[in-house]
Amino acid sequence: MKKHYFLLILLLVVFPCSVSAQEKISVAVAANFISAFKEIAADFEGKTQIKVEGTFSSTGNLYSQTINGAPYDLFLSADEERPALLNKDGLADTPFVYAKGQSILWSANEDFCKAKTWPEALKNKKIKKISIANTQTAPYGAAAQKALEVVGIWNALQSKLVVAQTVAQSFQYASTSAVDAGFCAMSATLSEEGKKGCFYVINEAPEIIQSACILKRTTNRAATEKFVEYLNSSGAKNIKIKYGYR
Repeated sequence: MKKHYFLLILLLVVFPCSVSAQEKISVAVAANFISAFKEIAADFEGKTQIKVEGTFSSTGNLYSQTINGAPYDLFLSADEERPALLNKDGLADTPFVYAKGQSILWSANEDFCKAKTWPEALKNKKIKKISIANTQTAPYGAAAQKALEVVGIWNALQSKLVVAQTVAQSFQYASTSAVDAGFCAMSATLSEEGKKGCFYVINEAPEIIQSACILKRTTNRAATEKFVEYLNSSGAKNIKIKYGYR
């Protein structure tokens, strides 16, 4: 019995349990992409046995964490600017576009969408609170601001705007009726909660070009590159389309 125990200890020393630890990657994920990412990661894990852990926040917050040393292997941004900056500063490989998103205005109250246009809906005196993602850290928030400026009502709505930390939180406020309507990502409309409400597509908002980059500090480049390859595969593309991305 002691001999067998000794052999077990010897095997653990010679072949430490590092394989499973190595086969794991950490991904910083823009909040709008949560649902799509979770499905993509689960599908990838099932095919490769490589675990993919996501940290979800606004693009600005994730960028700040990254430049301050957060141990991410991959950064999935909601813009092109920040991955480009990481590459320019020597912190990341060449960025690539992994998805293109669309801004919408969503409400849990279907009567909200009876107006002919979304600006008209927002001008209704019954609308008291409107959520919007932080325009400084969340690209979807910045896109919503540009749209409001284009139609000329950005300044007029200031007292009604409720700032969320992420576009996902903006949808949470709207879906729980904490606000009358919220600027969200198209992906929100395809969730179970999203299907219960109504929405306008914000054509005045710029298309959200979502770029990603492998960080040079990655401790498991091979696994990270495998995930990137899958992220750009036809299988992952079908999942993105399912959640409203191009």
